[in-house]
Amino acid sequence: MFLGCNFYFLLIMKKITLFIFGSFVLGHLSSAQTKLLTMEEAVVKQRSTLAPAKLKQLMWVKGSDNYSFVTSNETQEVLVTSGTKNNSLTTIVSLSKLNEALTEAGQKTIQSFPSIQWKNEKQFTFEADSKKFSYDAGTKKIHVDVVLDMNEEAENKDVSDKTNYIAYTVNNNLFIFDGKNNLIVTNDADENIVNGKSVHREEFGIVKGTFWSPTGNLLAFYKMDQTMVTDYPIIDWSARPAKNNTIKYPFAGDKSHEVTVGIYNVNTGKTVFLKTGEPKDQYLTNIAWSPDEQHVFIAVLNRDQNDVKLNSYNTLTGLFEKTILEEKNNKYVHPMHPMVFLTNNPNQFIWQSERDGFNHLYLYSIDGKLITQLTKGNWMVTDFAGFDQKCKTAFYTSTTESGITRNFYSVDLKTGVSTRITSGDGTHTGMLSSNKNYIIDNFQSTTTPRETSIYSINGKKIKIIKQAENPLKDFKLGEMTLLKLKSENGDDLFCRIYKPIDFDSTKKYPVIDYLYNGPGVQLINNTWNGGGDLWFQYMAEHGYVVFTMDGRGSTNRGLAFEQVTFQHLGTIEMKDQMVGVNYLKSLKYVDGNRMGLFGWSYGGFMTTSIMTRYPDVFKAAVAGGPVIDWSYYEVMYTERYMDTPQTNPKGYEEAKVSNYVSNLKGKLLIIHGAQDNVVVWQNSINFIKTCVDKGKQVDYFVYPGHEHNVLGKDREHLYQKVTDYFMQNL
Repeated sequence: MFLGCNFYFLLIMKKITLFIFGSFVLGHLSSAQTKLLTMEEAVVKQRSTLAPAKLKQLMWVKGSDNYSFVTSNETQEVLVTSGTKNNSLTTIVSLSKLNEALTEAGQKTIQSFPSIQWKNEKQFTFEADSKKFSYDAGTKKIHVDVVLDMNEEAENKDVSDKTNYIAYTVNNNLFIFDGKNNLIVTNDADENIVNGKSVHREEFGIVKGTFWSPTGNLLAFYKMDQTMVTDYPIIDWSARPAKNNTIKYPFAGDKSHEVTVGIYNVNTGKTVFLKTGEPKDQYLTNIAWSPDEQHVFIAVLNRDQNDVKLNSYNTLTGLFEKTILEEKNNKYVHPMHPMVFLTNNPNQFIWQSERDGFNHLYLYSIDGKLITQLTKGNWMVTDFAGFDQKCKTAFYTSTTESGITRNFYSVDLKTGVSTRITSGDGTHTGMLSSNKNYIIDNFQSTTTPRETSIYSINGKKIKIIKQAENPLKDFKLGEMTLLKLKSENGDDLFCRIYKPIDFDSTKKYPVIDYLYNGPGVQLINNTWNGGGDLWFQYMAEHGYVVFTMDGRGSTNRGLAFEQVTFQHLGTIEMKDQMVGVNYLKSLKYVDGNRMGLFGWSYGGFMTTSIMTRYPDVFKAAVAGGPVIDWSYYEVMYTERYMDTPQTNPKGYEEAKVSNYVSNLKGKLLIIHGAQDNVVVWQNSINFIKTCVDKGKQVDYFVYPGHEHNVLGKDREHLYQKVTDYFMQNL
């Protein structure tokens, strides 16, 4: 296999084109930059004290072009506002004054400034002590809007903007608090009938299970029947004796859960279930309401995931009305976004689709007629932000300039002409004002930690609200560079490389290759630190070159780039990762005999695959939560990219890592969370059994109490273990 790798290397090296398009040194090294990162700083504090500073609760004031945020003076937190065209700050209320108003209203005081929402230019709401309050900046008074008299076990709270009704779940049932009473929406005794929660294991952009109608008097909700899904044991090792917490886990090729959608009428207390038809294991995705509330629209995806129909259902009868549009693909379609109606025309809507190979915006009429494709090109729309006040223009974020950048754009709904609003090479995240005249832009790049600015929607930069300082200015760091290589078919492969501190080009350094390279994830971005963790810099401090590549199969590069791995997960990705390996070996300062590999989840699958299928490349590796056998992973994700084990047995067998254990040569550490309900523990347990059967020595570590990710205080322990493993073996 090593000879094959070298042959492949000789073939592609002539085609590799290296473009170094951005380098980044965190400050000029000086006498002040002598601090070295601790493990705690690199792992825990990178998202707190060592993250670029940002304004707390920065938002637009509803009904105006003013914005607000919470800041601190010498003694306490203060809510302030400012206008778009001036730099002065107006104090709305301090924490102490807010507490005075609470005391005057006979309410308990609070310890920190609460999370707020603006009702209008003068009033904002917040929750405290199981109550919802309104504060009036004019009268300086507090009013109790509602006592949140809900079950203390309430979860998945969803508030209607219009009525303030709160949908929530307790265990597997759905309730609504209308300000006075708790309305029982469902009352299913079987815990495997689940109401009001996200379904389909949160694939297809699904993140919740309830959807309020425009007036807030009707509630659409998911009802999921899991009775037919395989029971799977998750052991609680903290109990004596250990006990089993059974979950439902739909393995690829097995029975999946069945989902319906109910419409609950708050005024009548009755529920109508939509007649979504069969097969019952189809996917009901991207729920949307019509402006007049007479229809609910669902993107109905077949289980093969190659045919999606945008269907209309009557909310009074639940009957199917018509299919508005249909999309098919010989591999898969992946609906992620509900239709969005124009604010001034209930008969037209925006639909997002990858039908031409890239995610773009399409303007449709409600009868299914395509009016126009609004955006077009070999780039992706990554976010749709809404319309201007007159609904003549729509706003979106895209990768127009590069796959690793983001800019905010407007597009004319009549002409289809797009205009770039934000400026600066990097990553922009825009937030439209409620009056749609301005955006708050959060910008970062490899050289800019964070810059928060105001833009007018015509693209004029009005002012900078906050320029964050470099939070790492006192640390001695390695140079980070973004670059791109070429795959065997000429695709750009974006990469990131960190050099060790006090870099000496005459020395030979060990390498750590951190990877994921799976669907739905992009690791390389033109953002602060290149999108990487500070642990990479920590390893650069300790004399390592750290490298990462987004190979084919990863996201935001278009369907052809992503779908090339269809039915054969791992194969093409490994070829691309070898392009990175061969580039590293071509660098005079890299020690090709001391290379390490590290990945988690899909990255764990890639790590174990490379260690067993390219066994002569890496001396040591760490694989966290790895998928070993795709037939042991969930229906929705796996069947999209691999079809079922029954229809694609060759692809599943080819990707099964245990089949290649005999090839293993390097040191390998497997890590798994004992309560992992995503990549079930059985994956790595079976792998270990095969290693024993084949006489292969591997290292293994389990994190009790943790699911798919090791979070909280134990994360520092995890990264210390990974670091120690590489230091011992490289």
